[in-house]
Amino acid sequence: MRQHANAVQEVLHYPRLDTVIMVEEAIKEAKEYQNKAQLLRGLPKKIMYQTFLLILDYLERSNKIHIDKIDGKIVWIWNPRGVEQVLKKNLVIR
Repeated sequence: MRQHANAVQEVLHYPRLDTVIMVEEAIKEAKEYQNKAQLLRGLPKKIMYQTFLLILDYLERSNKIHIDKIDGKIVWIWNPRGVEQVLKKNLVIR
């Protein structure tokens, strides 16, 4: 089970790593999607909607994507080179 938005949901199918990578790559290559439906339709393979939402939740919690709460736009935000540069400079991130 996973807890989301103050409700406990039963997870019927956890995503495989290749499925997570497929969604991640699609967002990274496009830079942004107007909404979840557009992203789901644009994937090279079909996946269950619940699995898709679980992947988006993971990517958002790991700060790789941002999903706008107003218009639903999905944007790739992870920048490993930028993080590496900050870490090399010993800057404090708050």
